[in-house]
Amino acid sequence: MTRIATRPCPLRAAEMLRQSGVHPVLARLYAARGLSDPQELSSELAAMTPPSGLLHIDAAAVFLADAIARAARMVIVADYDCDGATACAVALRGLRAMGANLDFIVPNRFEYGYGLTPEIVALTAEQKQPDIIITVDNGIASISGVAEANRRGIAVVVTDHHLPGDELPAASVIVNPNQPGCGFPSKHLAGVGVVFYVLLALRAELRRRGVFDAQSQPKLDHLLDLVALGTVADVVRLDSNNRILVAQGLKRMRAGRMHAGVAALFRVAGRNPRSATPFDLGFALGPRLNAAGRLEDMSLGIECLITDDEGRAWELAQQLNDINLQRREIEATMQDAALLHLDSFEPAQSSTICVFDPDWHQGVIGIVASRLKEKFFRPTITFAPGADGWIKGSGRSIPGFHLRDALDLVSKKAPTLIDKFGGHAMAAGLTLRADAFDAFAAAFEEVGRSWLTSQQLERVIETDGPLEDAYFSTDFIALMDGQVWGQGFAPPLFCDEFRVVSQRILKERHLKLLLEKNGARYDAIWFGHTESLGQRAKVAFRLDANEYNGVTKVQLLVEHAEAA
Repeated sequence: MTRIATRPCPLRAAEMLRQSGVHPVLARLYAARGLSDPQELSSELAAMTPPSGLLHIDAAAVFLADAIARAARMVIVADYDCDGATACAVALRGLRAMGANLDFIVPNRFEYGYGLTPEIVALTAEQKQPDIIITVDNGIASISGVAEANRRGIAVVVTDHHLPGDELPAASVIVNPNQPGCGFPSKHLAGVGVVFYVLLALRAELRRRGVFDAQSQPKLDHLLDLVALGTVADVVRLDSNNRILVAQGLKRMRAGRMHAGVAALFRVAGRNPRSATPFDLGFALGPRLNAAGRLEDMSLGIECLITDDEGRAWELAQQLNDINLQRREIEATMQDAALLHLDSFEPAQSSTICVFDPDWHQGVIGIVASRLKEKFFRPTITFAPGADGWIKGSGRSIPGFHLRDALDLVSKKAPTLIDKFGGHAMAAGLTLRADAFDAFAAAFEEVGRSWLTSQQLERVIETDGPLEDAYFSTDFIALMDGQVWGQGFAPPLFCDEFRVVSQRILKERHLKLLLEKNGARYDAIWFGHTESLGQRAKVAFRLDANEYNGVTKVQLLVEHAEAA
């Protein structure tokens, strides 16, 4: 079941924003998203939450400054997604600019597992002989890996943003806004955001030591295109602090001041960086980097982000594009198989979905879980075979169901079921014995039934209500595109009643519509939907500027429609 609802909008907050000079429609949109203070709309770096509030960040700065002073050998161990790749690139560029002796390693996820495992520590020790390992976008759950590093005399600095378990690793320093006792207000920093903050603190420490002054210090704002890309691609909540990081990164991209790899990814995706939006980062650039970690080796993606050679960046971007095309083919095959598995699935009878297929690729199961979650609106975990009788699962959730906490509850109720797990509220991963799949699916469903109400299992499309006729314009679309929208700060979605003038099916997959309201007619398209509408429809839509034959017209992108 899907229903359309209107977001509540505190009129007083909207009026205060409007009086402070905010466009009247934007004032309404911001107020509906919880903003009341115009200062929260600032996208200037000076408005960022200062680093000092991050627990242990000063200790990390001192530790790294000491390491640089003695020319200690440091190795970054990165995660294999877009956040991990950008965090690694930011750390490499930033630390090297400050004089660090630094290398990186991204082990094969299928061979060595997630996070800083003992096997990855052994490999890093053998290949790189480091004095210090720095984790980016991982490490908070790496109890045994950090213990192994300590045993070998290798110090570990953990920089991460994932939720910690009951025990923290015995690292030299941990910087993570979500660790116990950390009062940092911006809890939703991505891994790349945490690394950027560590660099800010380290640079301040090196200034204190007289290594740099305000004129000679490295410029860290050069890294903001990478910070923005990782933040958006990791789908973290765009609170006011993250919006500043993303806005500043987009500003650099639009001005043409971006790294060669980022420019090459825009080019290979057929997107124009001069009009870069969070949508481009999340749906065009991010997936091309993620594909490398899913199917092959994320060091390809990292090399693309750290090279300053435009020719090499273009060559790597093309390789990443080819891998992404391959990923799409694999995903389509797996999705078809998943729907066959769920042929007799009755959403009304189930609160969760678990699917395993022995032919699936474990690098793509997360995307398939995401697609199934969108289709059925149920917390979903998809599994693929691992090694020696193990299976790996990747899960995606719906609002109100904390996936990592659900796995934690399953593991407490049935301690033998799950080998290991980790993640967030909305996404998590785990490992099981293949023969435990049915028992796990039953235990997971039991948690779903006890936690989720029938209302929570109903998809609600939250809209911003009607839009005044005057704003169905390309100028207003440009104004909205200039803002930073994303996870936790939803892009505007309007809703109104229209007369359906005409409708036809395009390419057997999409519904093309001509809609009329107050005498004005609008082209509209509902992607992935072919069922026709009646003569009048209530339509939830986004505004889009559609260019055709050199003419730009307003088009409505339909999110959902129902009979009026």
